[in-house]
This record gives sequence, structure tokens and C-alpha cells, in this order.
Amino acid sequence: MGSARRAGLPGSGASLSLAAMPDEHEPTFPPSGTTQGVHMRPTANPPADDRALAEALLSHGEERAFRELYRRHTPALYQVTLRLLGGSEADAQDVVQETWVRASLKLDGFRWESSLRTWLTGIAINRARELLRRRSRRPTVGLDAVPEPSAPPPPQLLRMDLERAIATLPDGSRMVLVLHDIEGFTHEEIGHRLGISPGTSKSQLFAARRALRTRLTRSQELPHA
Repeated sequence: MGSARRAGLPGSGASLSLAAMPDEHEPTFPPSGTTQGVHMRPTANPPADDRALAEALLSHGEERAFRELYRRHTPALYQVTLRLLGGSEADAQDVVQETWVRASLKLDGFRWESSLRTWLTGIAINRARELLRRRSRRPTVGLDAVPEPSAPPPPQLLRMDLERAIATLPDGSRMVLVLHDIEGFTHEEIGHRLGISPGTSKSQLFAARRALRTRLTRSQELPHA
């Protein structure tokens, strides 16, 4: 996504360059409680809350406010998006950037009836769904039709961890599992966001958990080198 593209801020009369987004190679997310690589001035004031930063962005087009929001929420958005997309880092990065573009365009219409994180996550879920629909032209494998490898994989690949197991699930089941078991959404909320009934969400979750147990048990039973 080139730095020449801009996302306008509705109602603010300002525009925000996507170059304001921290570069993916920039150390933007130091571990919590550390200041390594970040120069910080002591201050008696607590960090501005999301709403104050959003208002500064809308009213004055403050790039600093956008950078703070971006740094604050991008790590969580990236993690949930990465899981929704089955571990594709490049696709997850694209979806996160698209999420911020959409958010900047719609920010003045956000009513603050939920947290900014929840709102951003909803946008990211929609972007991920669109990407998965574009992917769906490729052949997919059902939950109960995972082919056995024709030859034993290398020993280091036999220890399938939970993240890898989640990544092997079909798109729909994986999204329900991630949203329910990891992100804490209810079946009603998942149904609303994914356009399915709560009953379908429950059945997909059941199937996803069963498939995970099968994959993880099979991995543990394989002989290790």
C-alpha cells in the first residue's frame, strides 16, 4: 500500500497520509513495561484515552494522535486477523492496513457504544471475510476429509502446536473458533458479524473443536525423532 494513497477524514477537512502509519520494520510495539528503543519524557498526565485521541484526529487532523491509536491497537488486530486468515502474515498485514483506512474514513460516524478496539475488530473481521471469499475459488478441504500425507513429514513438523492446528481448519469453522474461544464473542455476536445463525455458529464451533482434538491427538501419537 503506497505512501501516496491518502485516507480522508470525513468532516475534518483534513486528510491523513498512510505514510503516517508506522513502517512494519519500525520497532513500534515494545514489550509492555519497557522503554527500550523509545525515548519517553516523564509526564504527570496519564495517556490520553481512545476517544480523546480520536477527537484530536477528527478536529485537527493530528498525525500524532493517529500514530498513538495505531500503536495501541495494531498488535491485537494483527493477532486476531492472523488467526482468522490461517497464519498468512502478508494477508494479515494487508487486512490490518485496510482496517485502518476504513476506520479513518468512518471514524466521525462511530458512536462510542462499544470500545474502539471492538469497533476496529469488527472492521478487521469484515476485511478478513472479504479476503477469504476471494480465496474461496481455490479448492478447499472439509473438516472430515483431510488427506493423509503420502510420505511422513520431517520430524520437526510432527509437533503440531495449537496455532498450526487452528490454521488447518476450514475458513468458516476457523473464524467461529477464533472469535468465540479466543476473542470471547458470543454466538449471537458471531452470527451478526458473519451473517450466520447462532445455531450455525454453535455447530461450526463444535466441529472445529472436534477437528482440533483429532489433529492434536494425532500429532501427539506420532513417533518423535
